[in-house]
Amino acid sequence: MNLKVKTARLSIISNTLLIVLKLGAGLASGSVSIISEAIHSFMDLLAAVIAFFSVKISDNPPDARHPYGHGKVENVSGVIEALLILAAAGFIIIEAVKKLTGKPFDLEFIWAGIIVMIISSIVNFIVSRRLYRVASETGSIALEADALHLKTDVYTSLGVAAGLGLIMLTGIKWLDPLVAIMVAGLIIYEAFNLLRKAFWPLIDTAWTDEEIRLLKKKLEMMKVNYHGLRTRIAGNYRFIDINVVIPAEHSVADAHRFCDMIEDELSRNYENLTVNIHVEPS
Repeated sequence: MNLKVKTARLSIISNTLLIVLKLGAGLASGSVSIISEAIHSFMDLLAAVIAFFSVKISDNPPDARHPYGHGKVENVSGVIEALLILAAAGFIIIEAVKKLTGKPFDLEFIWAGIIVMIISSIVNFIVSRRLYRVASETGSIALEADALHLKTDVYTSLGVAAGLGLIMLTGIKWLDPLVAIMVAGLIIYEAFNLLRKAFWPLIDTAWTDEEIRLLKKKLEMMKVNYHGLRTRIAGNYRFIDINVVIPAEHSVADAHRFCDMIEDELSRNYENLTVNIHVEPS
């Protein structure tokens, strides 16, 4: 089992445990903000399961039906995860508004909810840092999306804990659904950021301006005379198409060796890179 799959499995385990804790505390206390966090963690669990399978599929080698590999599976995963988060946020807002506009409600065992929220924040902070580190090392958009979910959960859990603390101090119970709505607002913001990042590579987005600048600098250092440079990203796979100009008097063997040098040098700098070179005589 590779590193990405192991890390995705860690997220599944942690989210499952947190759902049980939050749901238990939410039902015992009657707090809509805690229940909203349980729903949030359930969405995180679905996202973690999607990420787990997407990283397994995306690492499959190219085949006859997918000659460019399966990297975009991770982007599809990210889009689905973002939509799930938006759906969860909508549900949280609806339930919180019902609490605000409905009949008076009681809250019990608030202290237990605060403890569960703090535990959730600590666990998600540790797991999200692990996910971010592996996502950075492997270029996995699915793990990065999962890490984003958990990072959001850190902030929302702390917000819920603070809200519950204020309720204990002031006795103002409507703070509970108000905090839930604020949690949902943050979730929506993060979901749109994730949706934008995951969706655009599905239509062959180029590398970032900074990445292209560094790529051109590397080509200049190798003294490559080129034009028509194009780049694209598919999950954690990168692609370069380039026209390389070589003196007409050079042999085919010389041109082939020069192109191999370009590919080898770039592959040392970028993982999962495919370079397509078209040779033109000067």
